[in-house]
Amino acid sequence: MDILIVDDEQLARERLLRMVEKMEFVECILQAENADEAMAIIAKQDPDLILLDIRMPGKDGLTLAHELSRLDDPPAIVFCTAFDTHAIAAFGTAAVGYLLKPVKAEQLLQVLEKAQKLNKIQRLAAKENTTKNLTGRQHISAKTHRGMELIALKDIRYFIADQKYVTVYHINGEHLLDETLKELQDEFAEKFIRIHRNALVSKQHIEALERDAQGQFHIRLTNMQNRPLVSRRHVGDIKELLKSI
Repeated sequence: MDILIVDDEQLARERLLRMVEKMEFVECILQAENADEAMAIIAKQDPDLILLDIRMPGKDGLTLAHELSRLDDPPAIVFCTAFDTHAIAAFGTAAVGYLLKPVKAEQLLQVLEKAQKLNKIQRLAAKENTTKNLTGRQHISAKTHRGMELIALKDIRYFIADQKYVTVYHINGEHLLDETLKELQDEFAEKFIRIHRNALVSKQHIEALERDAQGQFHIRLTNMQNRPLVSRRHVGDIKELLKSI
């Protein structure tokens, strides 16, 4: 599990860090001192869970939590705060836990273990979501300088989301789409798998999962030079898929 600690107080971050780094199931610990820095880290590192303070200068933790809830594949949130008056508002978000400062190691361990189990259940549910009609559309429509073009699903290798836009990468190039990544994932769950908060790849075109010198994982796809990045939280899903192919 990769965890991001978000708190404007350095001592509070360091205290949580000391407790979290003792937990065997935690692989990577990141830190941010405000909401904007946290969003940048989330976009790049795609952590599994956030330990989030509520009262911070500028954008507070509740605002950040609501922004995260609009992401296609948001991390789990555990609030860590000195103010119990925020509890009702906090659980109006997608939070899986609410801890009062000073956070106790035993309570933190319990809520992280709970969050880890929830993540596994959610991933399993996604894998078992096979209710989509297999006779659905076999092409994606994209607006180009030549007008509207149809791109066959069998030619598509992956989709990448960048803020408001989604780019489809296929054997004949790349195009911007008007559809969201979530819409594409919901419709084509049988054919594409999420490898990152901002990326879907074609299951049938995966050749290998590769690791670079920096320890990051990438997907090698048939007839495609680009190697899309796989976030740490999705590496296990890709390994399971490769075992079944």
